[in-house]
Amino acid sequence: MPDRFTRRRPTAVVIGASAAGFLAASSLTEQADVLVIDRDILPEGPEVRRGVPQARHAHLVWSGGVEAFNDLLPGVVDDVVARGGRLVRIMGDMVSRAPNEVWFRRFTSTDHSNLVCSRALLDAALRDRVLADHRITLLQDTTAVRLEGTAEGVTGLCVRKGDHEETLTADLVVDASGRGSHAPQWLQDLGLPKVTEREVNAGVAYATRLYEAPRAVTGSFPLVNIQANPAKSPGQGGIILPIENGRWIVTLSGTRGGEPTGDPDAFVDFALNLGDPVIGDLLKNAEPVSDVVTTRSTTNQRRYYEKVKPWPDGFIVVGDAIAGYNPVYGHGLTVAAQCAVAIRNVLRSHPVTTRGTAQRLQKAAARPVAAAWELAVGQDAFYPGATDNPPTPVQRFLARYVDRCVVTGSRNPRALGALLDVMSLRRPPTRLFSVDMLWPMLVGRKKPHLDAPPLRADEWQSAQR
Repeated sequence: MPDRFTRRRPTAVVIGASAAGFLAASSLTEQADVLVIDRDILPEGPEVRRGVPQARHAHLVWSGGVEAFNDLLPGVVDDVVARGGRLVRIMGDMVSRAPNEVWFRRFTSTDHSNLVCSRALLDAALRDRVLADHRITLLQDTTAVRLEGTAEGVTGLCVRKGDHEETLTADLVVDASGRGSHAPQWLQDLGLPKVTEREVNAGVAYATRLYEAPRAVTGSFPLVNIQANPAKSPGQGGIILPIENGRWIVTLSGTRGGEPTGDPDAFVDFALNLGDPVIGDLLKNAEPVSDVVTTRSTTNQRRYYEKVKPWPDGFIVVGDAIAGYNPVYGHGLTVAAQCAVAIRNVLRSHPVTTRGTAQRLQKAAARPVAAAWELAVGQDAFYPGATDNPPTPVQRFLARYVDRCVVTGSRNPRALGALLDVMSLRRPPTRLFSVDMLWPMLVGRKKPHLDAPPLRADEWQSAQR
Protein backbone atom coordinates (compact mmCIF):
# COMPACT_ATOMS: atom_id res chain seq x y z
CA MET A 1 0.00 0.00 0.00
CA PRO A 2 1.48 3.44 -0.93
CA ASP A 3 2.52 5.72 1.90
CA ARG A 4 -0.01 8.55 1.69
CA PHE A 5 2.33 10.80 3.67
CA THR A 6 5.16 10.59 1.11
CA ARG A 7 6.05 14.13 0.03
CA ARG A 8 6.36 15.11 -3.60
CA ARG A 9 9.84 16.03 -4.73
CA PRO A 10 10.06 19.62 -5.97
CA THR A 11 10.21 20.15 -9.73
CA ALA A 12 12.52 22.43 -11.72
CA VAL A 13 12.50 23.48 -15.36
CA VAL A 14 15.80 24.50 -16.98
CA ILE A 15 15.67 26.57 -20.17
CA GLY A 16 18.50 25.57 -22.49
CA ALA A 17 20.31 22.28 -23.06
CA SER A 18 23.65 24.06 -23.24
CA ALA A 19 26.63 23.29 -21.04
CA ALA A 20 25.30 25.86 -18.55
CA GLY A 21 21.85 24.27 -18.66
CA PHE A 22 23.04 20.71 -18.10
CA LEU A 23 25.41 21.80 -15.33
CA ALA A 24 22.59 23.70 -13.64
CA ALA A 25 20.33 20.65 -13.97
CA SER A 26 22.92 18.46 -12.28
CA SER A 27 23.17 20.95 -9.41
CA LEU A 28 19.44 20.64 -8.66
CA THR A 29 19.00 16.87 -8.50
CA GLU A 30 19.71 16.50 -4.79
CA GLN A 31 16.45 18.38 -4.18
CA ALA A 32 14.35 18.28 -7.34
CA ASP A 33 13.29 16.39 -10.41
CA VAL A 34 14.45 18.41 -13.41
CA LEU A 35 13.04 18.98 -16.88
CA VAL A 36 15.48 20.53 -19.38
CA ILE A 37 13.87 22.13 -22.43
CA ASP A 38 15.55 23.22 -25.65
CA ARG A 39 14.29 24.60 -28.95
CA ASP A 40 16.71 22.39 -30.92
CA ILE A 41 16.84 18.67 -31.61
CA LEU A 42 20.12 17.65 -29.98
CA PRO A 43 22.63 15.48 -31.85
CA GLU A 44 23.36 11.93 -30.75
CA GLY A 45 27.13 12.37 -30.64
CA PRO A 46 29.84 15.08 -30.71
CA GLU A 47 28.38 17.29 -33.41
CA VAL A 48 27.99 21.07 -33.58
CA ARG A 49 24.33 22.06 -33.31
CA ARG A 50 22.48 25.11 -34.60
CA GLY A 51 21.81 26.57 -31.16
CA VAL A 52 25.52 26.80 -30.28
CA PRO A 53 27.11 28.60 -33.27
CA GLN A 54 30.15 29.58 -31.19
CA ALA A 55 30.99 25.89 -30.80
CA ARG A 56 33.16 25.96 -33.93
CA HIS A 57 35.64 28.33 -32.28
CA ALA A 58 38.34 27.44 -29.75
CA HIS A 59 37.12 26.57 -26.23
CA LEU A 60 38.83 25.48 -23.06
CA VAL A 61 38.01 24.96 -19.40
CA TRP A 62 40.34 26.60 -16.89
CA SER A 63 41.51 24.63 -13.85
CA GLY A 64 38.92 26.34 -11.64
CA GLY A 65 36.30 24.98 -14.01
CA VAL A 66 37.88 21.52 -14.17
CA GLU A 67 37.52 21.30 -10.40
CA ALA A 68 33.89 22.43 -10.59
CA PHE A 69 33.10 19.92 -13.36
CA ASN A 70 34.48 17.07 -11.27
CA ASP A 71 32.73 18.34 -8.14
CA LEU A 72 29.34 18.29 -9.88
CA LEU A 73 29.86 15.25 -12.11
CA PRO A 74 32.71 13.09 -10.74
CA GLY A 75 34.63 11.46 -13.56
CA VAL A 76 33.25 13.61 -16.38
CA VAL A 77 36.67 15.14 -17.10
CA ASP A 78 38.12 11.63 -17.35
CA ASP A 79 35.31 10.84 -19.82
CA VAL A 80 36.36 13.75 -22.02
CA VAL A 81 40.02 12.72 -21.89
CA ALA A 82 39.13 9.11 -22.71
CA ARG A 83 37.28 10.37 -25.80
CA GLY A 84 40.29 12.35 -27.05
CA GLY A 85 40.42 15.51 -24.97
CA ARG A 86 43.55 16.61 -23.11
CA LEU A 87 44.49 18.13 -19.78
CA VAL A 88 47.08 20.69 -20.84
CA ARG A 89 49.52 21.74 -18.12
CA ILE A 90 49.83 25.49 -17.67
CA MET A 91 52.48 26.53 -18.74
CA GLY A 92 54.38 23.28 -19.30
CA ASP A 93 52.28 22.25 -22.30
CA MET A 94 51.79 25.77 -23.63
CA VAL A 95 53.56 28.36 -25.75
CA SER A 96 51.90 31.58 -24.67
CA ARG A 97 52.44 35.30 -25.17
CA ALA A 98 50.69 37.63 -22.72
CA PRO A 99 48.78 40.79 -23.73
CA ASN A 100 51.84 42.88 -22.83
CA GLU A 101 53.83 40.80 -25.37
CA VAL A 102 55.87 38.91 -22.79
CA TRP A 103 56.46 35.21 -23.46
CA PHE A 104 55.79 32.91 -20.53
CA ARG A 105 58.46 30.38 -19.62
CA ARG A 106 57.17 26.83 -19.65
CA PHE A 107 57.35 26.22 -15.91
CA THR A 108 56.00 22.83 -14.84
CA SER A 109 55.72 23.42 -11.09
CA THR A 110 52.12 24.73 -10.99
CA ASP A 111 49.15 22.42 -10.45
CA HIS A 112 47.01 24.12 -13.09
CA SER A 113 45.67 22.39 -16.20
CA ASN A 114 43.22 23.42 -18.92
CA LEU A 115 40.75 20.90 -20.29
CA VAL A 116 41.10 21.12 -24.07
CA CYS A 117 38.85 19.54 -26.74
CA SER A 118 36.26 20.58 -29.28
CA ARG A 119 33.12 22.14 -27.85
CA ALA A 120 31.10 19.42 -29.58
CA LEU A 121 32.96 16.70 -27.67
CA LEU A 122 32.59 18.49 -24.35
CA ASP A 123 28.87 19.03 -24.89
CA ALA A 124 28.39 15.37 -25.85
CA ALA A 125 30.21 14.14 -22.73
CA LEU A 126 28.14 16.43 -20.50
CA ARG A 127 24.91 15.47 -22.24
CA ASP A 128 25.59 11.75 -21.92
CA ARG A 129 26.50 12.00 -18.25
CA VAL A 130 23.65 14.30 -17.20
CA LEU A 131 20.88 12.51 -19.10
CA ALA A 132 21.93 9.19 -17.57
CA ASP A 133 20.48 10.56 -14.30
CA HIS A 134 16.87 9.36 -13.97
CA ARG A 135 15.98 12.58 -12.15
CA ILE A 136 16.63 14.63 -15.30
CA THR A 137 14.40 14.60 -18.40
CA LEU A 138 15.00 16.33 -21.75
CA LEU A 139 12.19 17.94 -23.76
CA GLN A 140 13.42 18.95 -27.24
CA ASP A 141 12.00 21.11 -30.04
CA THR A 142 10.35 23.24 -27.35
CA THR A 143 10.57 27.04 -27.02
CA ALA A 144 10.21 29.03 -23.81
CA VAL A 145 7.53 31.72 -24.27
CA ARG A 146 7.04 33.47 -20.94
CA LEU A 147 7.12 33.09 -17.18
CA GLU A 148 3.92 32.32 -15.30
CA GLY A 149 3.32 33.94 -11.94
CA THR A 150 3.64 37.36 -10.34
CA ALA A 151 6.34 39.74 -9.16
CA GLU A 152 6.33 37.84 -5.87
CA GLY A 153 6.81 34.38 -7.31
CA VAL A 154 7.17 32.40 -10.54
CA THR A 155 5.00 29.29 -10.68
CA GLY A 156 5.91 27.86 -14.06
CA LEU A 157 6.89 28.41 -17.66
CA CYS A 158 4.74 28.71 -20.76
CA VAL A 159 6.31 26.79 -23.66
CA ARG A 160 5.50 26.24 -27.32
CA LYS A 161 5.96 23.01 -29.27
CA GLY A 162 4.84 23.39 -32.86
CA ASP A 163 1.54 25.32 -32.75
CA HIS A 164 0.69 24.16 -29.24
CA GLU A 165 1.32 26.15 -26.06
CA GLU A 166 1.20 24.75 -22.54
CA THR A 167 2.31 25.72 -19.06
CA LEU A 168 4.89 23.64 -17.23
CA THR A 169 4.28 24.03 -13.50
CA ALA A 170 7.53 24.23 -11.51
CA ASP A 171 8.88 25.12 -8.09
CA LEU A 172 11.91 26.65 -9.80
CA VAL A 173 12.53 27.89 -13.35
CA VAL A 174 16.20 28.29 -14.35
CA ASP A 175 17.09 30.43 -17.36
CA ALA A 176 20.25 29.05 -19.00
CA SER A 177 19.34 30.24 -22.49
CA GLY A 178 22.55 32.25 -23.05
CA ARG A 179 23.16 35.71 -24.47
CA GLY A 180 19.75 35.75 -26.17
CA SER A 181 17.87 35.36 -22.89
CA HIS A 182 14.45 37.03 -22.67
CA ALA A 183 14.60 37.21 -18.87
CA PRO A 184 14.89 41.05 -18.68
CA GLN A 185 11.59 41.47 -20.57
CA TRP A 186 9.93 38.55 -18.79
CA LEU A 187 10.68 40.13 -15.41
CA GLN A 188 9.31 43.49 -16.53
CA ASP A 189 6.17 41.73 -17.77
CA LEU A 190 5.68 40.46 -14.21
CA GLY A 191 5.90 44.04 -12.92
CA LEU A 192 9.53 44.01 -11.75
CA PRO A 193 11.97 46.87 -12.40
CA LYS A 194 14.25 47.00 -15.41
CA VAL A 195 17.46 45.02 -14.99
CA THR A 196 20.64 47.11 -14.96
CA GLU A 197 22.92 46.12 -17.84
CA ARG A 198 26.44 47.02 -18.95
CA GLU A 199 28.35 46.35 -22.16
CA VAL A 200 32.06 46.61 -22.97
CA ASN A 201 32.60 45.95 -26.65
CA ALA A 202 36.18 45.84 -27.89
CA GLY A 203 34.88 45.20 -31.41
CA VAL A 204 36.56 41.80 -31.63
CA ALA A 205 35.90 39.59 -34.63
CA TYR A 206 36.87 35.91 -34.79
CA ALA A 207 37.81 33.64 -37.66
CA THR A 208 38.30 29.90 -37.09
CA ARG A 209 39.49 27.08 -39.30
CA LEU A 210 40.00 23.39 -38.58
CA TYR A 211 43.32 21.80 -39.59
CA GLU A 212 44.68 18.29 -39.82
CA ALA A 213 47.78 18.48 -37.63
CA PRO A 214 51.10 17.10 -38.89
CA ARG A 215 51.02 13.39 -38.00
CA ALA A 216 54.19 13.58 -35.89
CA VAL A 217 52.65 16.03 -33.38
CA THR A 218 49.31 14.29 -32.77
CA GLY A 219 48.53 13.99 -29.07
CA SER A 220 51.59 15.84 -27.81
CA PHE A 221 51.89 19.29 -29.37
CA PRO A 222 51.58 22.31 -27.04
CA LEU A 223 48.75 24.79 -27.11
CA VAL A 224 50.08 27.92 -28.88
CA ASN A 225 48.56 31.25 -27.89
CA ILE A 226 49.29 34.87 -28.86
CA GLN A 227 47.09 37.30 -26.93
CA ALA A 228 46.15 40.70 -28.30
CA ASN A 229 47.74 43.79 -26.75
CA PRO A 230 45.14 46.37 -25.56
CA ALA A 231 47.84 49.07 -25.64
CA LYS A 232 48.16 48.67 -29.41
CA SER A 233 45.08 49.16 -31.55
CA PRO A 234 43.96 47.15 -33.39
CA GLY A 235 44.61 44.26 -31.05
CA GLN A 236 45.23 40.99 -32.85
CA GLY A 237 45.83 37.46 -31.57
CA GLY A 238 45.42 33.79 -32.27
CA ILE A 239 45.45 30.31 -30.81
CA ILE A 240 46.24 26.80 -31.98
CA LEU A 241 44.21 24.41 -29.88
CA PRO A 242 45.21 20.74 -30.35
CA ILE A 243 42.02 18.68 -30.02
CA GLU A 244 40.82 15.12 -30.54
CA ASN A 245 41.32 13.11 -33.73
CA GLY A 246 44.68 14.70 -34.53
CA ARG A 247 43.28 18.09 -35.40
CA TRP A 248 43.92 21.71 -34.55
CA ILE A 249 41.26 24.35 -34.01
CA VAL A 250 42.88 27.62 -35.07
CA THR A 251 41.07 30.80 -34.03
CA LEU A 252 42.34 34.26 -35.06
CA SER A 253 41.00 37.51 -33.63
CA GLY A 254 41.22 41.24 -34.21
CA THR A 255 39.59 44.41 -32.91
CA ARG A 256 38.14 47.29 -34.94
CA GLY A 257 40.24 48.03 -37.99
CA GLY A 258 42.18 44.77 -37.72
CA GLU A 259 39.56 42.05 -37.98
CA PRO A 260 40.23 38.71 -39.69
CA THR A 261 37.93 37.83 -42.58
CA GLY A 262 36.31 34.69 -43.91
CA ASP A 263 38.69 34.60 -46.89
CA PRO A 264 40.58 31.27 -46.69
CA ASP A 265 43.45 32.68 -48.76
CA ALA A 266 44.05 35.41 -46.16
CA PHE A 267 43.95 33.16 -43.08
CA VAL A 268 47.63 32.17 -42.87
CA ASP A 269 48.81 35.66 -43.84
CA PHE A 270 46.82 37.10 -40.93
CA ALA A 271 48.41 34.54 -38.59
CA LEU A 272 51.88 35.49 -39.79
CA ASN A 273 51.33 39.11 -38.71
CA LEU A 274 50.36 38.80 -35.06
CA GLY A 275 53.55 40.37 -33.76
CA ASP A 276 55.19 36.96 -33.97
CA PRO A 277 54.77 34.60 -36.93
CA VAL A 278 54.82 31.34 -34.97
CA ILE A 279 51.15 30.43 -35.56
CA GLY A 280 51.37 31.22 -39.26
CA ASP A 281 54.63 29.31 -39.62
CA LEU A 282 53.07 26.23 -37.99
CA LEU A 283 50.06 26.36 -40.28
CA LYS A 284 52.21 26.17 -43.41
CA ASN A 285 52.60 22.42 -42.89
CA ALA A 286 49.07 21.70 -41.62
CA GLU A 287 46.23 20.74 -43.93
CA PRO A 288 42.99 22.79 -43.69
CA VAL A 289 39.92 20.56 -43.46
CA SER A 290 37.16 23.15 -43.10
CA ASP A 291 36.03 26.52 -44.36
CA VAL A 292 36.71 29.65 -42.31
CA VAL A 293 33.93 30.45 -39.83
CA THR A 294 33.60 34.03 -38.51
CA THR A 295 31.70 35.71 -35.69
CA ARG A 296 31.34 39.13 -34.10
CA SER A 297 29.29 38.04 -31.07
CA THR A 298 32.07 38.90 -28.63
CA THR A 299 30.69 41.78 -26.56
CA ASN A 300 31.20 41.62 -22.80
CA GLN A 301 27.59 41.86 -21.57
CA ARG A 302 26.52 41.85 -17.91
CA ARG A 303 23.04 41.83 -16.40
CA TYR A 304 22.90 42.62 -12.68
CA TYR A 305 20.03 40.38 -11.63
CA GLU A 306 21.41 40.11 -8.11
CA LYS A 307 20.56 43.80 -7.63
CA VAL A 308 16.89 43.48 -8.65
CA LYS A 309 14.60 44.09 -5.66
CA PRO A 310 12.29 42.46 -4.97
CA TRP A 311 13.39 39.22 -6.59
CA PRO A 312 10.63 36.68 -7.31
CA ASP A 313 10.65 33.26 -5.70
CA GLY A 314 10.90 30.36 -8.10
CA PHE A 315 13.19 31.88 -10.76
CA ILE A 316 16.94 32.27 -11.34
CA VAL A 317 19.25 33.11 -14.25
CA VAL A 318 22.64 31.41 -14.82
CA GLY A 319 25.62 31.27 -17.18
CA ASP A 320 25.84 33.48 -20.27
CA ALA A 321 22.29 34.68 -19.60
CA ILE A 322 23.82 36.64 -16.68
CA ALA A 323 27.05 37.60 -18.41
CA GLY A 324 28.78 36.82 -21.67
CA TYR A 325 32.46 37.54 -22.15
CA ASN A 326 34.87 38.15 -24.96
CA PRO A 327 35.69 34.50 -25.77
CA VAL A 328 39.43 35.21 -25.89
CA TYR A 329 39.56 34.85 -22.11
CA GLY A 330 38.01 31.38 -22.17
CA HIS A 331 36.00 31.85 -18.97
CA GLY A 332 32.43 31.06 -20.07
CA LEU A 333 32.46 27.31 -19.38
CA THR A 334 34.39 27.73 -16.13
CA VAL A 335 31.89 30.30 -14.85
CA ALA A 336 28.94 28.09 -15.83
CA ALA A 337 30.35 25.20 -13.80
CA GLN A 338 31.14 27.40 -10.80
CA CYS A 339 27.64 28.91 -10.91
CA ALA A 340 26.20 25.40 -10.76
CA VAL A 341 28.38 24.46 -7.78
CA ALA A 342 27.28 27.64 -6.00
CA ILE A 343 23.62 26.78 -6.61
CA ARG A 344 24.02 23.24 -5.31
CA ASN A 345 25.78 24.48 -2.18
CA VAL A 346 23.01 26.96 -1.37
CA LEU A 347 20.35 24.30 -1.85
CA ARG A 348 22.06 22.02 0.66
CA SER A 349 21.00 24.41 3.42
CA HIS A 350 17.98 26.19 1.90
CA PRO A 351 15.18 24.07 0.37
CA VAL A 352 14.18 25.11 -3.13
CA THR A 353 10.58 25.77 -2.05
CA THR A 354 11.51 28.05 0.86
CA ARG A 355 10.72 31.73 0.48
CA GLY A 356 13.83 33.73 -0.37
CA THR A 357 15.83 30.75 -1.68
CA ALA A 358 15.72 31.99 -5.29
CA GLN A 359 17.23 35.31 -4.27
CA ARG A 360 20.01 33.52 -2.41
CA LEU A 361 20.64 31.36 -5.48
CA GLN A 362 20.81 34.41 -7.76
CA LYS A 363 23.33 36.15 -5.55
CA ALA A 364 25.44 32.99 -5.30
CA ALA A 365 25.44 32.54 -9.08
CA ALA A 366 26.62 36.13 -9.52
CA ARG A 367 29.85 35.67 -7.55
CA PRO A 368 31.88 33.67 -10.11
CA VAL A 369 30.37 35.88 -12.82
CA ALA A 370 31.74 38.98 -11.11
CA ALA A 371 35.29 37.61 -10.94
CA ALA A 372 35.38 36.71 -14.65
CA TRP A 373 33.75 40.00 -15.60
CA GLU A 374 36.42 42.09 -13.91
CA LEU A 375 39.17 40.11 -15.63
CA ALA A 376 37.56 40.57 -19.05
CA VAL A 377 36.60 44.24 -18.91
CA GLY A 378 39.86 45.09 -17.14
CA GLN A 379 41.51 44.39 -20.51
CA ASP A 380 38.83 45.20 -23.08
CA ALA A 381 37.88 48.59 -21.64
CA PHE A 382 41.20 49.96 -22.92
CA TYR A 383 40.32 49.43 -26.59
CA PRO A 384 39.04 52.55 -28.41
CA GLY A 385 35.25 52.73 -28.48
CA ALA A 386 34.79 49.77 -26.13
CA THR A 387 32.73 51.64 -23.56
CA ASP A 388 31.11 55.02 -22.89
CA ASN A 389 32.80 55.03 -19.48
CA PRO A 390 36.59 55.12 -19.95
CA PRO A 391 38.78 53.43 -17.33
CA THR A 392 39.09 55.35 -14.07
CA PRO A 393 42.49 56.22 -12.55
CA VAL A 394 42.06 53.29 -10.14
CA GLN A 395 41.32 50.92 -13.01
CA ARG A 396 44.36 52.18 -14.90
CA PHE A 397 46.52 51.61 -11.82
CA LEU A 398 45.19 48.09 -11.40
CA ALA A 399 45.78 47.35 -15.09
CA ARG A 400 49.41 48.46 -14.75
CA TYR A 401 49.77 46.32 -11.64
CA VAL A 402 48.36 43.27 -13.41
CA ASP A 403 50.90 43.87 -16.19
CA ARG A 404 53.66 43.75 -13.58
CA CYS A 405 52.17 40.52 -12.23
CA VAL A 406 52.25 39.04 -15.71
CA VAL A 407 55.85 40.12 -16.27
CA THR A 408 56.84 38.62 -12.92
CA GLY A 409 54.89 35.41 -13.48
CA SER A 410 56.42 34.95 -16.91
CA ARG A 411 59.86 34.60 -15.27
CA ASN A 412 59.17 33.22 -11.78
CA PRO A 413 57.23 29.99 -11.08
CA ARG A 414 56.04 31.08 -7.64
CA ALA A 415 54.51 34.25 -9.04
CA LEU A 416 53.10 32.31 -11.98
CA GLY A 417 51.20 30.07 -9.56
CA ALA A 418 49.59 33.12 -7.93
CA LEU A 419 48.73 34.61 -11.33
CA LEU A 420 47.14 31.37 -12.54
CA ASP A 421 45.14 31.02 -9.33
CA VAL A 422 43.36 34.23 -10.36
CA MET A 423 43.21 33.67 -14.13
CA SER A 424 41.75 30.18 -13.62
CA LEU A 425 39.06 31.59 -11.27
CA ARG A 426 40.32 29.36 -8.50
CA ARG A 427 41.15 32.26 -6.16
CA PRO A 428 39.95 35.90 -5.89
CA PRO A 429 41.98 38.80 -7.39
CA THR A 430 43.38 39.63 -3.95
CA ARG A 431 45.69 36.64 -4.52
CA LEU A 432 47.77 38.96 -6.73
CA PHE A 433 48.72 40.93 -3.62
CA SER A 434 49.95 37.88 -1.70
CA VAL A 435 53.55 37.26 -0.71
CA ASP A 436 53.83 34.68 -3.50
CA MET A 437 53.50 37.53 -5.98
CA LEU A 438 54.94 40.51 -4.10
CA TRP A 439 58.17 38.84 -3.02
CA PRO A 440 59.22 37.74 -6.51
CA MET A 441 58.02 41.04 -7.95
CA LEU A 442 60.06 43.21 -5.59
CA VAL A 443 63.14 41.27 -4.52
CA GLY A 444 62.95 37.67 -5.74
CA ARG A 445 65.09 36.04 -8.39
CA LYS A 446 63.68 36.06 -11.90
CA LYS A 447 64.88 34.43 -15.07
CA PRO A 448 65.65 36.64 -18.08
CA HIS A 449 62.88 37.55 -20.51
CA LEU A 450 62.44 35.27 -23.50
CA ASP A 451 62.96 36.90 -26.89
CA ALA A 452 61.16 34.18 -28.87
CA PRO A 453 58.34 31.67 -28.36
CA PRO A 454 59.53 28.75 -26.18
CA LEU A 455 58.84 26.05 -28.73
CA ARG A 456 61.36 23.25 -28.28
CA ALA A 457 63.51 22.19 -31.21
CA ASP A 458 61.97 18.71 -31.31
CA GLU A 459 58.46 20.20 -31.31
CA TRP A 460 59.30 22.56 -34.12
CA GLN A 461 60.94 19.82 -36.17
CA SER A 462 58.02 17.43 -35.69
CA ALA A 463 55.61 20.11 -36.91
CA GLN A 464 57.54 20.40 -40.17
CA ARG A 465 56.96 16.76 -41.17
